[in-house]
Amino acid sequence: MTTRYPRDRFDDVADGPRVGAHRGAQRRGRGWIAFAWAALATGVIVGVCVVALALLNGSYSFTGSASPSASTSASASASAAPSSSASSSASQAPAAGTPADQGATTLVVLNGTSTTGLAAKGSAALTSAGWKVTSTGDAGTTGATSTIVYYQQAAQAAVAQGIAKSLGTTAVQQSAAFPNADISVVLGADYAG
Repeated sequence: MTTRYPRDRFDDVADGPRVGAHRGAQRRGRGWIAFAWAALATGVIVGVCVVALALLNGSYSFTGSASPSASTSASASASAAPSSSASSSASQAPAAGTPADQGATTLVVLNGTSTTGLAAKGSAALTSAGWKVTSTGDAGTTGATSTIVYYQQAAQAAVAQGIAKSLGTTAVQQSAAFPNADISVVLGADYAG
């Protein structure tokens, strides 16, 4: 039930626009500003979460300053003589290392191609051969054509030879391009798995 009040002077406005508390028409497009801020905040949160998960997963490593692809090509082209001397020093050591010779040597298997899961296959092959793989991941480049076993110090040459033999390759090279591991295997397109 509605109550009707008698008509008074405030009901008849004849001398211009209304004066008092009223809301003007809302500007068009105001909702897009809030949507843009929400989308930006969501993007930032998702980006931070992706980076945090990648760091926890071990996919990213901020310790090395040189990319493996640049170091690999530079060391391959600039050190043709050192690789042959590394092979001759490896021939003076035992013919091929065994998994028992690995000791505390860290071994990393990297996928140097665009083939998904190649590092996991190489790691499984080495593990079944008795080698202890420290970690796997992707190399800094996806254009590796041949599988190469890199080692840091000359004393690790025999172990690197044994790892190469387990993978069915003979390419072994001394390089400081991979400072996070003693021995790094970069699987190329020639690796069948």
